[in-house]
Amino acid sequence: MAYSLLAFEAKITAPADLAARIALLPRPLVFTNGCFDILHRGHVTYLAQARSLGASLIVAANSDDSVRRLGKGDDRPVNPLADRMALLASLECVALVTWFDEDTPLKRILDCRPEVLVKGGDWPVEKIVGYGEVTGWGGTVHSIPFIHERSTTALMDKIRRL
Repeated sequence: MAYSLLAFEAKITAPADLAARIALLPRPLVFTNGCFDILHRGHVTYLAQARSLGASLIVAANSDDSVRRLGKGDDRPVNPLADRMALLASLECVALVTWFDEDTPLKRILDCRPEVLVKGGDWPVEKIVGYGEVTGWGGTVHSIPFIHERSTTALMDKIRRL
């Protein structure tokens, strides 16, 4: 029996190819970013809510080095970038997945020029990286409140205690 290639992996795109891929997507474009180290209910709920704010959702994942620089622990990320992006790409609500190696996603935001910029509820809107740029070109910025109190850090702490 022959198995088909996984179509969702075609949603993963290198930063250099982002502009060409975005040109094919319906607008308005929603952009978000994060580590998404161990995908959990809080993540998928948040991503589905983010997608509801526009026609296409782009997710930029922190590179492994970028995650390490965030100081989340010596054992983070648990999952390497390629695996994290594949899981994100498999979600129906996600149109494209890319990555960034810098400490912030500002370069990817500028590459995408989204109409909508989104982060989770622990971010005050004015503190979200890209706020000035996105609002400057007429876009909106949202901090989506948490529905499910979940975090990868809390999950990792629980695992470490076992």
